[in-house]
Amino acid sequence: MKYVSTRGEAPAVGFLDAVLSGLAPDGGLYVPETWPTFSPEQIARMAGRPYAEVAAQVIGAFADGELSDEVIADVCSEAYATFSHDAVTPLRQLAPGRFLLELFHGPTLAFKDVAMQLLARLYDHALGRAGRTMTIVCATSGDTGGAAVEAFRGRGNVRIVAMFPDGRISEVQRRFMTTVTDGNVRTLSVAGDFDDCQAILKSLFQDGQFAQAVDLSAVNSINFARIAAQAVYYFTSAVALGAPHRPVSFVIPTGNFGDAFAGYVASRMGLPVERMVVATNSNDIVARAVEDGRYAKGAVTHATQSPAMDIQVSSNFERLYFEGVGRDGIETGRAFRAFAASGAIDVPPKARAEIARLFRGAAVDEAETSRTILATLNATGALVDPHTAVALAGANRIGPAQPTTPVIVLSTAHPAKFPEAVLAAAGVTPEPPAAVTSQASLPERFDPIAADAEAVKAYVREFVKA
Repeated sequence: MKYVSTRGEAPAVGFLDAVLSGLAPDGGLYVPETWPTFSPEQIARMAGRPYAEVAAQVIGAFADGELSDEVIADVCSEAYATFSHDAVTPLRQLAPGRFLLELFHGPTLAFKDVAMQLLARLYDHALGRAGRTMTIVCATSGDTGGAAVEAFRGRGNVRIVAMFPDGRISEVQRRFMTTVTDGNVRTLSVAGDFDDCQAILKSLFQDGQFAQAVDLSAVNSINFARIAAQAVYYFTSAVALGAPHRPVSFVIPTGNFGDAFAGYVASRMGLPVERMVVATNSNDIVARAVEDGRYAKGAVTHATQSPAMDIQVSSNFERLYFEGVGRDGIETGRAFRAFAASGAIDVPPKARAEIARLFRGAAVDEAETSRTILATLNATGALVDPHTAVALAGANRIGPAQPTTPVIVLSTAHPAKFPEAVLAAAGVTPEPPAAVTSQASLPERFDPIAADAEAVKAYVREFVKA
């Protein structure tokens, strides 16, 4: 299987090349040339199987023979052995027809672990086979950085630099990055917001000479392997509730749209998904694009109690746009270059219709987020983090198309990662797991830096030399 760029001007590459490259050289994002599919019978047989086995089946469909079945099985088995729950991503019923999909049982207590633990092992295999060392630069709005640092720390074939926006993530999120002492890890506190970090990351890739000199790669959700890995829990949760014999609806808290696009991928692969609600905080670019057809940045990026969603440029929306315009790379490239210049584009009618077939959007403000944390605790006994609360509020506002369709709400982080917000909303301090308490008193190590691409390039060059 070959992978093509959403902007249509880069040569097609194989699975591992797409994984190691991250971003296509024309600035686009890689997607499969054609979507692999599973029959209803194949999906039905996923029920009751260990999570790692289903993951191997899904990843194998995207690798398409480039990796042996044995390698994929070993990679998946090792990745998900790091999780604290036997089911890896268990379902919890909150009410009749409504379920939480708990995605926070990995090493850093966030859904990013599900993909990052797998991705690190794919890198190990590919780079070891090639005798190659790469430099990963990661931009994070909170959870990606910690998950990436944890997954890649101590690995001999990878150096990693994680950039986070200064003062805009929780202390627990920050400490998952800054208390790590492995020599292949560096952390940068950027004087800006996440969109600044993401813009810097993209500019590093656009400087071909720099990217080649440091052998640059990216593990943000622009990396298609992240999307493929996240598609797995859509299958496992849906079959647990009766798929493919009945459809399921999902509600996803989203910022960069990667998790939501993974659900779209599962639907393209044959999973019967009735509806997907993308729930944002007050940084509502995705919700507005889905509901109104205008993809436009807000005047500012608002700092909220759900910081992983404090994003005004949702990279993975480009992948959905590409699908919506009939995989027209030239049109997609034109649109997103225009967006980079002006901060706004209108989604064409054909693409709007394709998006509306599956997606709805809901923007949730700070007061509603807090009320939902408290109301969920009172009604169900479940203590949820602010990102999950945004999704639950979205589910309260927009239900399934049919009242008998089960609704799965993605719970993307453990509440102990946001103790101040949860305490303020519910009057309860989440019980911190060992993963939090173990790093609470450790010294932190990070370097402040300006929101400037040239400054980051100079830093990475020095790190590579060292």
